[in-house]
Amino acid sequence: MATRTVVIRGVRPYGEGERLDVLLADGVIKQLAPAIEIDEHPDATVLDAAGQILLPGFVDLHTHLREPGREDTETIRTGSAAAALGGFTAVFAMANTNPVADNEIIVEHVWRRGREIGLVDVYPIGAVTVGLAGQRLAEMGQMARSQAQVRVFSDDGHCVADPLIMRRALEYSRALDGVIAQHAEEPRLTAGAQAHEGEHAARLGLAGWPAAAEESIIARDCLLAGHLGARLHVCHVSTAGAADVLRWAKARPHAGSISAEVTPHHLLLTDERLATYDPVNKVNPPLRTSVDVAALRQALAEGVIDCVATDHAPHAVQDKDCEWDAARPGMLGLQTALSVLAEAMVSTGLLDWRGIARVLSERPAAIGGLPDQGRPIEVGEPANLVLIDPDASWTVHGADLASIADNTPYEGMTLPAKIMTTILRGAITAHDGKVAE
Repeated sequence: MATRTVVIRGVRPYGEGERLDVLLADGVIKQLAPAIEIDEHPDATVLDAAGQILLPGFVDLHTHLREPGREDTETIRTGSAAAALGGFTAVFAMANTNPVADNEIIVEHVWRRGREIGLVDVYPIGAVTVGLAGQRLAEMGQMARSQAQVRVFSDDGHCVADPLIMRRALEYSRALDGVIAQHAEEPRLTAGAQAHEGEHAARLGLAGWPAAAEESIIARDCLLAGHLGARLHVCHVSTAGAADVLRWAKARPHAGSISAEVTPHHLLLTDERLATYDPVNKVNPPLRTSVDVAALRQALAEGVIDCVATDHAPHAVQDKDCEWDAARPGMLGLQTALSVLAEAMVSTGLLDWRGIARVLSERPAAIGGLPDQGRPIEVGEPANLVLIDPDASWTVHGADLASIADNTPYEGMTLPAKIMTTILRGAITAHDGKVAE
């Protein structure tokens, strides 16, 4: 379905104002007008988008594509398809592959595969430490100078727990104009933990995961980043206390550059779902309480939490369909992110559609250093866009999603809003539930 010229009819940018026609050509937005004469563009693909909302394409700072090493659960091709169907035009692939993306060979492989497939821009994240072991810094400079030009580094799945290692990582990333994305979890407080430390874990006999394990690392790293003038990005914030720490840290005179993300599932789901012992609800950090969910929503609306990232984590059946203790943590998220946000933030009045553009596109693009993503919908801007039907709804079935895995916590749920079309540099990558051939 790729094409050089597209005319979109009857769309509302950001869900505001009167309906417009939009002309895309040569990878950019050429015209915005009440009506565009199609006779002047006889070779154009015409999309009837009457009543649909036009937003900048989404950017995910936190995706697990599993390649190389676990292609039985996801590949860069299937993950790219899920991303395009979810409205994403760029994703950042986490480093916890096998082998780990802690060197230029692996990050260049991921980068090249993303370019070959071409459904979304795939940016590899480099590991902070060799093998994610937390003991010795990876070759961050080599990854930054590689063809992949890595600028985001993370040991996600593991916390950089040693404060000296974290300080050195922040110093090196500052020299590279990069950012450290921290998985905030003090491991000595979470050893053996299986669920949020609270009444539900106690009743179910699951070892508790204290909120302080997350909050203490965030506070420490905000202080380090501030002292060094380095960039820190906090992954998957999950507690009310963590939001409070971020609010405090950002208000300090010498805060440095601190940003944070929250996942869709932490904005909608709570630890009450653990009552069935269904491992599809097992995730790291764990689902928290309704009080935490409310606080995270408010922090996102205020901008204390900058953006939403999916933490898309596909797993094989044998790694999820087993006893709780043995199950791997993680959930699918790329294709459901927009609808979950519509339910948690738009329907509640906490964000409008321009706010959705901010948290799903503009802020993550800025944090990840992508100058051509998250751009305004204006003439001359790159045509990285998504069309949404705000009045549609759909029922989630894991078997119907593009990922190889089907571990979605929203199985059987009917969610609002639907991605209709995704456009990358003027080319249609997904339309009406199908990816471009």
